[in-house]
Amino acid sequence: MKKTFVLDTNVLIHNPHALESFEDNTVVIPLGVIEELDTFKKYEDERGRNAREVARKLDELRHKGNLQEGVPLPNGGMVRVDISTPNGHLPPALSHMKIDNNIIGIALGLKEKGENVKFITKDINVRIKADALGVVSEDYESNKINIDEFYPGWTTLPVKDSEVDDFYKAGKLSLKGYVDQVKLYENEFLLLKSDIHEAKSALAVYKDTLKEAQSLWFKDPEAWGIKALNREQHFALNLLLNDRISMVTLVGSAGTGKTLLALAAGLLKTLDEKKYRRVLVSRPIVPMGKDIGYLPGTKDEKLMNWMQPIFDNLEFILDKGHLQSDTEDVDDKVQYLLDSHKLEMEALTYIRGRSIPKQFMIVDEAQNLTPHEIKTIVSRAGVGTKIIMTGDPYQIDNPYLDASSNGIVYLAEHFKGNELFGHVTLSKSERSPLAALAAKVL
Repeated sequence: MKKTFVLDTNVLIHNPHALESFEDNTVVIPLGVIEELDTFKKYEDERGRNAREVARKLDELRHKGNLQEGVPLPNGGMVRVDISTPNGHLPPALSHMKIDNNIIGIALGLKEKGENVKFITKDINVRIKADALGVVSEDYESNKINIDEFYPGWTTLPVKDSEVDDFYKAGKLSLKGYVDQVKLYENEFLLLKSDIHEAKSALAVYKDTLKEAQSLWFKDPEAWGIKALNREQHFALNLLLNDRISMVTLVGSAGTGKTLLALAAGLLKTLDEKKYRRVLVSRPIVPMGKDIGYLPGTKDEKLMNWMQPIFDNLEFILDKGHLQSDTEDVDDKVQYLLDSHKLEMEALTYIRGRSIPKQFMIVDEAQNLTPHEIKTIVSRAGVGTKIIMTGDPYQIDNPYLDASSNGIVYLAEHFKGNELFGHVTLSKSERSPLAALAAKVL
């Protein structure tokens, strides 16, 4: 039996191509959704762009038939706009003035007509209300990743004791006898562990074309005085300093060193090795808690507030004395980097339309980006640009994203296995004993 999917506005704002995600079933868009899209279309951010794109799609379909009666979709399904009045289907406790409630009412009315209805929304509270009224409600999961099976970027591989010795002698080890037993990906890091001696092991990286483990590119990686404090940071620095890898994702909780390592590597590659023209740092403008509202000043002055975590890391790096200047004052060194345009801060709002060649680009807090926004950013990369995405999928401030649907996990899962890509999940906090304790017990 074919299904009827009733879509909430936030689904279309999240993914403007969602109309085509339901195979040969019927997609219903309540008139209230069109009204909300009309409000969003004026916005200059990603929501506004997506609202306008959905409007264009519906306008194209309008020329192919009557939207109220239903218009066929290329995938064999059908889309229709429902203009019915849902008042008779809602209990008195739900306000008829709220568009969300009216959308639920339309889904309930279609169910009472005998249709196999599923209500799709990214709003948790709306799903709860729909479920309470007997309407099957689900999150939009087209871009969802099973976070419990999320690719960590490295794995422990038990091998014969003699093979660990062979690896140290040759700097490589054939894994053709193991790849049928365990799935390994290009640029995945390995902890080769002896099957006899618990303490005997070796660190390696997997090359899929040769089906072999190879020595890490950097034995003792260091960037501007920043050294790895644990195995995962060691892997991360190897990815950050390898010029052949142009896309890196670093995932981990607070204090694991994601942003610090990325900034230190960017400064080394830009100022010392001159591989890139500048370090470009950006973060999504999503507040934690209540928004403080309008910020006065120029664009750069506004960004100073959002970029303060970046400056905190910069001050820590520069305090080690790795930038030669006329002053030892850290604030002056930071200002020198900004004035010389070797370090540039940019709001993601202004990324669209740009072409970014030969830059070391760091996108911090990428867990607050949708998969569609991630695609927009990565597609800006010009020749010679390296992009680093950092984030914590369990610390999300975007109300319509979660650990399974945010952009950074979506990117890592879809890029894994590509020779241009590397990923590491960092688990140990190294910020301070207090920060480590907070990450563990709170």
